[in-house]
Amino acid sequence: MLPNGALFLLLTCFSGLVYGEVAANFNNCLQFFYRNEPPKGITGSDYRHICQLYHNAYRFATLYDIKYRTPLYSAYKLHSPDGKRPRPDWMIEPQLANSKGDKSMKYIKNPDQNLKESQAVNNDYIRSGFTRGHLAPSSHQATKDDRTATFTLTNIVPQAAISNNQEWNKFEQNLSDRFKNVCKDKLYVVTGIIPYQSGEHKIKDRVFIPEYIWSAYCCNDNNVGKDQGKYFPTYAAVGRNDPNSGDDVVEKSPKNSGYDVREMPLEELEAILKKKLNMNITLFDGHCGAK
Repeated sequence: MLPNGALFLLLTCFSGLVYGEVAANFNNCLQFFYRNEPPKGITGSDYRHICQLYHNAYRFATLYDIKYRTPLYSAYKLHSPDGKRPRPDWMIEPQLANSKGDKSMKYIKNPDQNLKESQAVNNDYIRSGFTRGHLAPSSHQATKDDRTATFTLTNIVPQAAISNNQEWNKFEQNLSDRFKNVCKDKLYVVTGIIPYQSGEHKIKDRVFIPEYIWSAYCCNDNNVGKDQGKYFPTYAAVGRNDPNSGDDVVEKSPKNSGYDVREMPLEELEAILKKKLNMNITLFDGHCGAK
């Protein structure tokens, strides 16, 4: 039998509660979720909750998959940026490798093997044929520090260049425009991925490539809705990350690049996630738009 002190240390290492930012839940950063409620119905032992900490402030939240070395989703509140896109060094999350590690994301030029085992590192993306695709995009953040914080590889997935720079980028810009023109309060966004259902689709034989990228949003302003068409108070989208994927989720238009983005009601996205992830996921717990 373990001594009481050793048993306590063992339990705290596995609980994830003691050391803060990589933890068993999002209790430290619930402000990034509508009504302080993270998505429900997600199951699995490989996910880690990250309250993304940069310069002593929480910037957004990420559910990270240590097996796939990509986030399943990032959640944030959309803002209009007050400056240009930064160009920082790509950061990583020390606590994924060691619970006693630095609580804040940081740049590490030469990460050791423990860090490499726990997450993606910058060398995984160099000459991989894929761009570093933000789930919480820099262009949806307010301050320079907020925007810089999105440049952590725990917020990044391998994304095809045309998707990242053209089709999905257009959706992100459209979302920004709707926020500025219609939603006068807070706009909560959850953006995530759908992995391939079969096969080993990876870069550098380490980081899994998503087949689709999805996003859903909820406007906190209850005065928005009936007179603003189908897009409010909540709506969603799925984008192709592979031009060779089938048409069951997003139909490929012959006029486009094969990286089409299809917008849809929130309920339709949740049905797709249920089918593809085999999880009964509710992104806003059924409350968005409720009076």
